[in-house]
Amino acid sequence: MSSRSPAATAAPPPVVVALGGNALIRPGEQGTPGEQAARIAEVAETLVALAGPGGLVLTHGNGPQVGRHLLRSDLVRDQVPPTSLELAVAATQGEIGWMVVQALEHVLRRQGDARTVVALMTRTRVALDDPAFQDPRKFVGRFYTEAQAMDLVADLGWRVRQDGDRGWRRVVPSPRPLEILEAPTIASLAATGALVVGCGGGGVPVVDVHGHRAGAEAVVDKDLATALLAGQLGARRMVVLTGVDTIWKGFGTPAAAPLHDTDAPQLQALLDAGEFPAGSMGPKVEAALAFLAAGGEEVLVTSPEALPDALAGRTGTRISRTGSARSPG
Repeated sequence: MSSRSPAATAAPPPVVVALGGNALIRPGEQGTPGEQAARIAEVAETLVALAGPGGLVLTHGNGPQVGRHLLRSDLVRDQVPPTSLELAVAATQGEIGWMVVQALEHVLRRQGDARTVVALMTRTRVALDDPAFQDPRKFVGRFYTEAQAMDLVADLGWRVRQDGDRGWRRVVPSPRPLEILEAPTIASLAATGALVVGCGGGGVPVVDVHGHRAGAEAVVDKDLATALLAGQLGARRMVVLTGVDTIWKGFGTPAAAPLHDTDAPQLQALLDAGEFPAGSMGPKVEAALAFLAAGGEEVLVTSPEALPDALAGRTGTRISRTGSARSPG
């Protein structure tokens, strides 16, 4: 059953592009504002070229950036009241959105293009009774010793878990997104041909409580939220930009092979077989499948650097709804 909004189909739908938060910070970089802005600038011209008559909607991750907000809050918690998680998500929507707007507008003005670029604060409705609130598993922020982590549990009421052999970290709920509340506004803006930055970090999570919406101490998976937004907008194509050029089958094994062309049934079978871990490619694959199940036609997964080659068919992973995939290899 399609979850597409009838209103969204009245105008040509936008292309929806998801930019991973880690894609803004390359290995070995500190992730300074200048470095992140440079990463966006490198791909800005290609992103602008993706915008069609229905505009472009660009979402972005914020994992590393939220972690830094929380770290700053931790370091000065004796002097400044700690920030809440939903405020950290909202703050990163603003700072990353500003960098993206600057980069895209620079390209448009250089090309003599008067289209508007706008970043929109976006909320994502989640369910108060989502099981994730009772069993938080999403790691955020820095690593601590066990003693430090237990102090934070006592002082701030955090929930913590051991993250492998690297130490202890805060864990927060990551409930499934149910509705992107600003989707109608995003659709209206995109219908004018605008380039819209929205749903940053999966959106600021909100829950319905006693007739009003309240922020939730949680984070929403950016890729699942992007797929939901794309469905609400009636988009036909979704592009997922991440840290690798191509999805791999058997990644890290002698039998590893790139998946250049596949379809939803093939990809679902690989997901069911455990090919894509939850901590890496799994959410992106789930999001691609959700988008196609909701009526989308194609998903392209690649890195920002490889996007021009992927659009030309030389790399990347293209996922069709069904029946049109070629043998992977």
